[in-house]
Amino acid sequence: MKRLIVLAIVLFGSVAGAQEAADRIWFGGTILTMDDAAMRAEAVAEKNGRVLAVGSKADVMAFKGPDTEMIELRERTMLPGFVDAHGHVFMGGLQAKSANLLAPPDGEITDIASLQQTLRDWAAANAEAVETTRLIVGFGYDNAQLAELRHPTRDDLDAVSRDVPVLIIHQSGHLAALNSRALEVVGYDARTEDPDGGVIRRREASREPDGVLEETAFFGAAIKLMGNVGPEGSKAFARAGAELWARFGYTTAEEGRAFPGTARILKEVADAGDFKIDVVAYADVLVDRDFITANQSDTYRNRFRIAGAKLTIDGSPQGFTAWRDRPYYDPVGHYPPGYAGYPAATREQVVDSVTWAYANDLQIITHSNGEAASDLLIAAHEAAIAEHGPSSQRPVLIHGQFLREDQLDALKRLGIMPSLFPMHTFYWGDWHREHTVGPELADNISPTGWMVQRGIKFSSHHDAPVAFPNSMRILDATVTRRSRSGDIIGPAQRVDVITALKAMTIWPAWQKHVEATKGSIEVGKLADFVILSGDPTAVDPETLDQLEVVETIKEGVTVYASSDEDGNAAKLAAMVGSWTLVAMDGEPVDEIGEQITLEIRDDGSAGGSSGINRYMTRLNTDALAEGQIGFAPTAGTKMAGPPKAMEIERLFLRRIGAVSTYAIEGDTLRMSAGDNEALTFERAD
Repeated sequence: MKRLIVLAIVLFGSVAGAQEAADRIWFGGTILTMDDAAMRAEAVAEKNGRVLAVGSKADVMAFKGPDTEMIELRERTMLPGFVDAHGHVFMGGLQAKSANLLAPPDGEITDIASLQQTLRDWAAANAEAVETTRLIVGFGYDNAQLAELRHPTRDDLDAVSRDVPVLIIHQSGHLAALNSRALEVVGYDARTEDPDGGVIRRREASREPDGVLEETAFFGAAIKLMGNVGPEGSKAFARAGAELWARFGYTTAEEGRAFPGTARILKEVADAGDFKIDVVAYADVLVDRDFITANQSDTYRNRFRIAGAKLTIDGSPQGFTAWRDRPYYDPVGHYPPGYAGYPAATREQVVDSVTWAYANDLQIITHSNGEAASDLLIAAHEAAIAEHGPSSQRPVLIHGQFLREDQLDALKRLGIMPSLFPMHTFYWGDWHREHTVGPELADNISPTGWMVQRGIKFSSHHDAPVAFPNSMRILDATVTRRSRSGDIIGPAQRVDVITALKAMTIWPAWQKHVEATKGSIEVGKLADFVILSGDPTAVDPETLDQLEVVETIKEGVTVYASSDEDGNAAKLAAMVGSWTLVAMDGEPVDEIGEQITLEIRDDGSAGGSSGINRYMTRLNTDALAEGQIGFAPTAGTKMAGPPKAMEIERLFLRRIGAVSTYAIEGDTLRMSAGDNEALTFERAD
């Protein structure tokens, strides 16, 4: 412990003066540091966004000053902030903004009828967004979880809308389904050939598209359909994605396949100061290599950097587009005998991309799921090493869902770090056993146990929006490997809780070359923390997924706190009830329009009279305790009225959609947009 004090004094100066005292000290709960030299601590001190001291409570309290904020953990557990080993934060924002088509427990979709109704409800509640983008969009359907065990077709989606394009994205992110209008917009018809690395599925005994698109056929269509989202809409996706990651304890998020346009949007959001957590991007190596070399950086600027290149060799294992070394076990759908998936890139593209990364001393991360894809990845690295020598840039295999044991030995020999996706055992473990690889090989998907046996450092990821960036679901799946049905998918591949936590903290920090500043709670590192509702090393492993992220802290500052902890629930309770608008833009409402009301309910739903029509919306309760407020896009009736009253109504609906802060003073509720006090209500009940 004396070493702790000495090191802290060397880094931060004497603790005698107030300026050297800690800004904050956390104590009174479990602290798991992920530092093997001292895995558990009693207290942590922070100053200027970095760890000032960590260790026993008595030693850390030496850094307490007159202005130090003392924070009692109250038997909760602090860990280093989670480092996103692989995800797609920009697309995660799209998921957060679109119709939720996930199956339970993350959504409510169980069949095509419930999917259709959810799309209709979302379109009605987001009428303004649909009108602006000319698109109804949903994310997360999974044919494996639909009662019909098939993908929705254009005919199913035509029942949602024949006039507005409908795009629904498969949970894997590698397939999608479009309605007839969307197919018209992208120009897919019976004459359209399948693009390289993709498939346009056809109606039976016909060349007419059935609406389902695979891989590159989907990617190109999505770009066209999303064209009306515009820069501001894209920035909203980026912000929403980073906020979603923070909710699950991530202090570093990844955009794991950025195109130049996406990267520029992320940079603009960062430069505007809108990222509360760090965002690291890997740009597609098959799109613009000059962009990568010109923009790659080892350091963050305004919480954003481009770290290297991304290569994609194949597709989705659960969607039967991963490239295997043998036929799929029992694929569901119209597949030819011996079907084994297909590559998304040519051998020449893969070898050339990896060799280019070695030649330019750049990190390259590679999506590879099937055995044949991983064989090609290994061959490409062998060729690059033969020409340029081993890489110091820590190349990464992403997913490796169907890895063989001999391939793990090759990864270790070549210095390739595996980043695995153990959540597959929960979401698709039963599907893999029954349809993709069969009962014997299913036990070895995401083979974390084999990694431990070989002493291979690995990371665990969520690949959001393929799944929510749910850190506790990752932890649970890595430790228990229990499927939706309750089966254990490969008992021998389970690992202990500390190993699983390392795969979410210090090991992905090493993967991203930031282990000197992130991934563990050590003196001098960034004060990036997550606080959980309980101790994952003490609870029954079967209840790990029930732990909750209570708070996420980035460089000493809270960037997310659950409603139970930050007083959001209490603030919402104070707002529940009926309110009458008395002023808008500082002008008394009785001088400028009809009576307008706001009804706020205890579940966060809201609505009322907008003067002529009735409207519905939902209150964003995430930051009420911080004085921040927001409303979801409104939906409502469409009756006409006197021109002046309609003008007032439109103005009110614009104002309620723009407010960002609020204050309650007695029976008065004031909402502001920037410096403008946009709406003033008086309590009516």
